[in-house]
Amino acid sequence: MRILITNDDGINAPGLAILEAIAQDIAGADGEVWVVAPAFEQSGVAHCISYTHPTMIAKMGERRYAAEGSPADCVMAGVHDVLKETPPDLILSGVNRGNNSAENALYSGTLGGAMEGALQGIRSIALSQYLGPETMGLDNPFEAAATYGADVVRRILSTNASDDQPYTLFWNVNFPPVPADAVKGVKLAPQGIRPNTNFSVEPHVSPSGRRFLWAKGGNQRIGTAPGTDAAVNLDGYVSVTPMRADLTDHAMLDALKDSFA
Repeated sequence: MRILITNDDGINAPGLAILEAIAQDIAGADGEVWVVAPAFEQSGVAHCISYTHPTMIAKMGERRYAAEGSPADCVMAGVHDVLKETPPDLILSGVNRGNNSAENALYSGTLGGAMEGALQGIRSIALSQYLGPETMGLDNPFEAAATYGADVVRRILSTNASDDQPYTLFWNVNFPPVPADAVKGVKLAPQGIRPNTNFSVEPHVSPSGRRFLWAKGGNQRIGTAPGTDAAVNLDGYVSVTPMRADLTDHAMLDALKDSFA
């Protein structure tokens, strides 16, 4: 198996090293793991692509490239340049430092990389490690992802999920904010939303008197509805969420048919 991996925390991020180990486990001795990752951190860029300016790409080592662009840029670079003659069988994005459950999924560059992989027609999975008080003292905050990552990816790849839709399926995996030995299992879960929680901005004035706004996230310990992604994560479970890039509210489309007849 040939696997392309990327992330949004940058090519030197510790989570990428965890993902390389997961990918190598999946690929096996005869497989190949290729890295095309952002040269610098790209958190929060979602499915952004560098449409109006070129992306510089540099070879950093054997099967290892850094691109000055977003995770989606990196996937396009991997599929259409680095691996143009031998496209990947699987794309893995992560392991993100922090959760991409609930509304975070909409901002996530990690999810953006997996979404782009799906749009290219390639099986794609995003992996993120929820952080919290129980992971702060660990030598490896990515312990849960490192321990269970390969098994979860194999379980996803072994599913018989029908994928005859125009938008290819991709997967959002979030590991809970607990040590590996406290992980309770894996649950299939829909995307949730944290009530009364959103991103905002916090103003600061620089020493030169200029005013700047820092993006500020909400409380990540607030649970979502029972059975949804962040709720099961906070309960100690790995969440697995199948996703598509189709943003249509199909139920509402049906409900409004008469209004627009």
